[in-house]
Amino acid sequence: MISKKLPHIFYGGDYNPEQWSEEIWLDDMRLMQKAGVNLVSIGIFSWASLQPNEDTYNFEWLDKLMDLLAQNGIYADLATATAAQPAWLSQKYSDVLPVDIKGNRLSYGSRQSYCPNSISYRRLGQKLVRMLAERYKGHPALALWHVNNEYACHTPSCYCDNCAATFRKWLKKKYGSIENVNKAWGTNFWSQHYYDWDEILPPRATTAQNNPGQVLDYRRFMSDSILELYMGEKEILREVTPDIPITTNFMSDFKPLDYFKWAENIDVISWDSYPNPEPGYHPGWAALNHDIMRGLKNGKPFILMEQAPSQVNWRPVNTNKRPGVMRLWSYQAMAHGADAIMFFQWRQSLKGAEKFHSAMVTHTGNENSRVYREVEKLGNELKGLSEILDSTVSAKTAILFDYENWWAVEYTPGPSENLKYMEQIRNYYNALFDLNIPVDIVPVNGDLSKYSLVIAPLMHMVKPGVKENIESFVSKGGTFITTFFSGIVDENDGVFPGGYPGPLKDVLGIKVEEFDALEPHMNNKFKVTQYLGKASGEYNCNLWCDVVHTDTARILAVFTEDYYAGYPCITENSFGKGKAYYIATQPEQDFIKEFLKYICRIDNIVPPLDVPEGVEVMPRVKDGKEYLFILNHNNSEINIILPPGEYIDLVSNKIINNTLKLPPKEVMILNQK
Repeated sequence: MISKKLPHIFYGGDYNPEQWSEEIWLDDMRLMQKAGVNLVSIGIFSWASLQPNEDTYNFEWLDKLMDLLAQNGIYADLATATAAQPAWLSQKYSDVLPVDIKGNRLSYGSRQSYCPNSISYRRLGQKLVRMLAERYKGHPALALWHVNNEYACHTPSCYCDNCAATFRKWLKKKYGSIENVNKAWGTNFWSQHYYDWDEILPPRATTAQNNPGQVLDYRRFMSDSILELYMGEKEILREVTPDIPITTNFMSDFKPLDYFKWAENIDVISWDSYPNPEPGYHPGWAALNHDIMRGLKNGKPFILMEQAPSQVNWRPVNTNKRPGVMRLWSYQAMAHGADAIMFFQWRQSLKGAEKFHSAMVTHTGNENSRVYREVEKLGNELKGLSEILDSTVSAKTAILFDYENWWAVEYTPGPSENLKYMEQIRNYYNALFDLNIPVDIVPVNGDLSKYSLVIAPLMHMVKPGVKENIESFVSKGGTFITTFFSGIVDENDGVFPGGYPGPLKDVLGIKVEEFDALEPHMNNKFKVTQYLGKASGEYNCNLWCDVVHTDTARILAVFTEDYYAGYPCITENSFGKGKAYYIATQPEQDFIKEFLKYICRIDNIVPPLDVPEGVEVMPRVKDGKEYLFILNHNNSEINIILPPGEYIDLVSNKIINNTLKLPPKEVMILNQK
């Protein structure tokens, strides 16, 4: 459970009382209790309110707030307030403000406008954190620490001289000698060879492309630098309050930070989910990110720290969530492993950049709004669902995910700027989502032993140990699928000698002679030549085509056009007791779905329930009991025939037999009696 202080589902949102009078605080308590709120995140952007100058602190307002929360049975996710430094700090210390890739020093006046390697920022931030920890360590309202906020959201990299010097220290620790750096980066290209450490700079804007190995290492360095920044605050909190869980909120589809590495140092994962509620939105978008967050701690429940009650304010056009959507998407987070449902924010601001971002209490200022009524309904439903806490998702299918691979794929000059790692992940994830096949997201060096099917879209980079991990999985009977442009480079972004797919040649049983990156207006076709269930006939493909030769692999489909017509497009290779598949192009989504349906059937991977299209089914399990989440993403009512037995819907407490009717945007959580 997230906190021993509250063995219930956490429910609430970001609370910014410093924007309001104490009279409003009292009404907030009333409205929070009415809506079932039991946790609020406070102090996230309060540094200026807590510290008017370097020598003065003002905790009186926070003391009153913490006491008021405790009196009303509401807990605090207390932030360290370091997500935005005060103006006086930025003016007083020149090393604080970040420098962009072109050498321009950015100004303050927004948020997260600090260099992660600034000595002054770290010193003053950690001093504030220690004072907060010492002051509130025994407070009855304190349930959770919230370090900073959305790290790297606005400053993913800094290129100042201080970062340059720190980067050189990082390189010395990693490589030991400058010759090892030259070897790793291949600096004999373009006369880039370095003879002295001081010659090495961050990959700032220059006349042409930076060295890809240097860029990759700088991304690693920045992720590590920001993690070190977090660790400086976390270690203080752990020292002073060893029993209080510590988190920091992650983001969706977020590229700059290696969240797998970060997760090792976080007690409970939390993240901010902001899908665009536009027509045509695929609910697999949020589901994938929920699964990534669950996978960061090997299946442990997580916190949905932020979501919008209705609209956001930062898109070009900010559409409202239609009635029922907020509640449906909240339950989707629970279905995928969330044990806390939170929002940004509690009360809608009257001023500032986010005044038109929706909140649980809208600009009406009271309970008389559609949004608040939906918030109140959800909060009071969650009170009766505490038995779901600590239940887990059980999956036989995994998708391998690697942040460093993401960095390498999308910086490498050529072959195609249209090649996007997350798009390739989603091509396969969305097909599994539509089939209602539960999926775990696993790092490339993760334990694969409990899975029957492992998919690694676009495994461009193969780091040490990954080849052995995959071969061991397949040889013991597992099924492995990977796609084009895989097995190309090592951990330093150097191409493997001897041709593609490098270390994956044996398990895949193929050689790739060359690859063809297709212009957006170009496409090809392929024809299935072996039985693949309903995945038969001819399909379109685009973006990329590999020219493949088989060694031990069997050909399942061939290209039908261009100079590689007749060459393999999809192959299957027997390796030990298992099989490995290679897909040498980007097929249309219908094929991916039917192909995965075929693979899942032969691997005995079945969905939890047979349901109409647009209905999501996810099981969570605890102590032998299954909680079956059924979510209707459609705009119409659906009927579902249940397996024999009597069920109770935990949301409505109604008994369900044989057939259930689920209205549009509705949800049920079934437990068989």
